[in-house]
Amino acid sequence: MGQGKGGPPRRRSARASEPIAESRRLAEADAGTAPWRAWGPYLAERAWGTVREDYSADGDAWSYFPYEHARSRAYRWNEDGLGGLCDVDQSFCLSFAFWNGNDRELKERAFGLTNGEGNHGEDVKDYWWFLDSTPTHSWMRWRYHYPQAAFPYNELRSVNASLGRDDPEWELVDSGVFDEHRYFVVDVDYAKADPTDYCIRLTVTNRGPDPARLDVLPTLWFRNTWAWGPATVPPPELRGDGPRLVGDHHRLGRLVLAGDGDPTPLLCDNETNSELLDGHAGRSRYPKDGIGDHVVAGTSTVNPDQVGTKGSLWYRFELAAGETREIRLRLTLDDAPSDLGAGWAQVLTDRRREADEFYAGLLPADASTDEELIVRQAIAGLLWSKQFYPYDVERWLSGDPSAAPPPQSRLDGRNNGWPHVNAHEIILMPDTWEYPWFAAWDLAFHATVAAHVDPALAKEQLLLLCREWYMHPDGQLPAYEWNFSDVNPPVHAWAALRVFHTDGGRDYDFLERMFHKLMINFTWWVNRKDVEGNNLFQGGFLGLDNIGPFDRSMLPVAGHLEQSDGTAWMAMFCLEMLEMALELAIQDPTYSDVATKFFEHYCYIATALDQAGLWDEEDGFYYDVLHTPDGESVALRARSMVGLIPVCAVLALHDEHLAALPDFAARMHWFLTHKAHLCAGAQFGERSQGGRRLLAVVDPDRLARLLARLFDESEFLSDHGLRALSAYHRDHPLLMVVEGLTATVDYEPAESRSGLFGGNSNWRGPVWFPLNYLLIRALRRFALYSADSATVELPTGSGRTVTLSVAAEDLTRRLIGIFCNDQAGRRPVFGTTELFQSDADWHDLLPFHEYFHGDTGAGLGAAHQTGWTALVAALILDRKLATPPGPGQSRPLHST
Repeated sequence: MGQGKGGPPRRRSARASEPIAESRRLAEADAGTAPWRAWGPYLAERAWGTVREDYSADGDAWSYFPYEHARSRAYRWNEDGLGGLCDVDQSFCLSFAFWNGNDRELKERAFGLTNGEGNHGEDVKDYWWFLDSTPTHSWMRWRYHYPQAAFPYNELRSVNASLGRDDPEWELVDSGVFDEHRYFVVDVDYAKADPTDYCIRLTVTNRGPDPARLDVLPTLWFRNTWAWGPATVPPPELRGDGPRLVGDHHRLGRLVLAGDGDPTPLLCDNETNSELLDGHAGRSRYPKDGIGDHVVAGTSTVNPDQVGTKGSLWYRFELAAGETREIRLRLTLDDAPSDLGAGWAQVLTDRRREADEFYAGLLPADASTDEELIVRQAIAGLLWSKQFYPYDVERWLSGDPSAAPPPQSRLDGRNNGWPHVNAHEIILMPDTWEYPWFAAWDLAFHATVAAHVDPALAKEQLLLLCREWYMHPDGQLPAYEWNFSDVNPPVHAWAALRVFHTDGGRDYDFLERMFHKLMINFTWWVNRKDVEGNNLFQGGFLGLDNIGPFDRSMLPVAGHLEQSDGTAWMAMFCLEMLEMALELAIQDPTYSDVATKFFEHYCYIATALDQAGLWDEEDGFYYDVLHTPDGESVALRARSMVGLIPVCAVLALHDEHLAALPDFAARMHWFLTHKAHLCAGAQFGERSQGGRRLLAVVDPDRLARLLARLFDESEFLSDHGLRALSAYHRDHPLLMVVEGLTATVDYEPAESRSGLFGGNSNWRGPVWFPLNYLLIRALRRFALYSADSATVELPTGSGRTVTLSVAAEDLTRRLIGIFCNDQAGRRPVFGTTELFQSDADWHDLLPFHEYFHGDTGAGLGAAHQTGWTALVAALILDRKLATPPGPGQSRPLHST
């Protein structure tokens, strides 16, 4: 299959004597000498239907602010658009709108179904791709495929409403609007001439067989910050000036969007159309939807004086079959005449070449063409998912001075215990449409990938949720916008170490800052999630949604649940904190004491996990155990990732580091000798051939039994990675009755057939990248300890024996293969959608889904760069990373 327009450019390298231009820009941004990150793709694809915009009494965010209101109602907290950008404070926004002459409305934002409308929860029904981005956003590429027929809004809703949970989702491609190539390809390239000067090229191509109309409206507007309280500064203003929109803002100064050709400037105000929505006069005669109504219906809804706070440059094209048109744009803070000629073109050429050079320096030498494409688009999606996130919870709960007070019920509702949260940052989001808000454990994985291209960003993101305006005073990290009080797995310590080593293992200031805050978070876990004080931990759903027979955060029966994953996560947390303490202790010996604390706490937890009945000797697997008030203990015998997470709690510690820290080593050996009963379940391996000691919670016999299941193709191992639930349950569903409640778990390799957690994700069989990534890392650590002498049968029952390193590489290959062309030139991620598999316009445009079919590898869930699936780029880029040096030593503490 040949490279389409979405494929990566040819790989080039800078001459040895020349510094990489993008690396130089990053250095300038980090040093504060040039604000290269000041403007970027920080604009969400969806702001409607979010918690922040919900001022209802019942917390139904989807219904309170539906899609139909978005074109007419001013947002309170942030904005959305197609292929857009804004500044770091979202003072202004730029995006693109389109009209094909047939749609009922201007196409200004991506359409999708709400949680209640989709047969598997919320689901976007548009096709766009993030094709490229440098970390400073000096070069970016975005693509959109826009149908020429009327967009089937009603059909998408009605057909999906008729489907059940056993049915696949009905997508836009299923409607037939792309048949006979009757669509427009829209490509937008962004190139920075300087930090606040964007040269923008928009090209549109009629892919259809007949002439077709297309209106293109580059749109510039100011976020509405003036309608919610007493005016303290003058409101901004936009004016039409021929082929330009000229704005004045009290902080930014003069802002200009200039276009080539002869577009018509259209102006209105970024204000709510109150007359339409509420039946009373609003703040403006020309509200937010005025431009769209004027273009589509010819109404007199734009300001004839060409003044407002929202403006578009209106281009109207009649494109012949196959014809391409180009629009040249420039966005600057300078009112000088905009160069849209040779200088503009040179900026685009230079920035693309510099992006090629930057990525050429990151890719391993053996990277295939497919792998290069995967890395460029995965990293692009991750970086385009940086979004401006404002959320003052106290003000959100109490309401704005200029608005009616919110319902009293809000004060006892969602996030009422987090009034200290006052967010105003750029954050790496899981997805720009389905999840346009941060999630704590997702963000840890985002940072580990971002560290490959922008270490400063990665560190900033990890530190962010530990800051006082995010972390609860009791030490809990906020989970995600829908419920800050939910509990995500404690992976920030692991992520901090991963970022530290990816960046070269030198930034001890970052590591120390993270360590201090994570000490507080660790204490919260110990005090709040160890119900009986016996070192067995809960935590509820722990990010795994419907993986159990019932909601583990809200038990439907009396009692409490001791969780194999919760306890194992805490053992892993201990070992990562131990490793951080040892890294810091070599620089500052005072950290030896706290290293001892985490070593001993690891022993307590490992022993509790060993002795509490969470291990089932007959099955050779770890399970959660429900303890009822009458003293009964009931194992939840679902073979899932819950029982494999104990494998992840492992550290291979080198003797050289113990020699460098004699006080810690002495205390550790004393504890092992004199408190043996307290560490009976903690694995502390004898010195290996590689000079390492193994710290783990799974002993060799249990590890062998777990790996036998993990690499069994009839259980966890698929052609595309490890399933979240064993395929054993395909023919042997779990059925349990507790206190009259009947609960089931069966193998569901695709979308969820359960309504737990909204039914929009599924951990009962699909492949998810984050836990696959952690298990690969665990295998490498066990291999490091054994000096690669330990082996495993792969697949189980095949008679083929390989080392654990080879097994880790085999899993890596399977995961990367989801996105690669197979021998037939088909990508598993596309499933059975023939258009994607065989059409050159689509085949090299990769969707980075939330999770993947457990049998076929087809992409499922959120489709537009769910951030942790960018881990596929890390799996490729990790090949180039040398084993990081230990602090001041010849060998590292561990393998990354």
